[in-house]
Amino acid sequence: MNFRLASTYALITCVWLTGCNYSSSEVSYTNDIRPILIAYCLECHNSNPPGKGFSTNLFSVENYNSLMRGTKYGVVIIPGNPASSTLIRAVEGKVHERLRMPYRLGPLPQRDATLIHQWVAQGAQYN
Repeated sequence: MNFRLASTYALITCVWLTGCNYSSSEVSYTNDIRPILIAYCLECHNSNPPGKGFSTNLFSVENYNSLMRGTKYGVVIIPGNPASSTLIRAVEGKVHERLRMPYRLGPLPQRDATLIHQWVAQGAQYN
């Protein structure tokens, strides 16, 4: 009986660790982050000049280099430091409600916000 209990506990632990181990795997800009940015951010944060609709033209999420360049006011991502990254603060709602991103869409799904946070924490690499 103790062997069965120990085996069951070990199996449950392995399944739990495998399911929760996503945070330690590398997040990919190309496969994970870019699709989120295109889906939720590109409508406003693009390189098109302002005019039709709302375009901040402060920075663009269209490609990695423009994203990392940031705005005329400074960078929005500090690789390895999500707590100081403006993008993370805006996505996680750690700013005034009117500055929370994505604008007028409500908060990002938790999975997407977590992926962006992990990517920045891992160094915001172009991978």
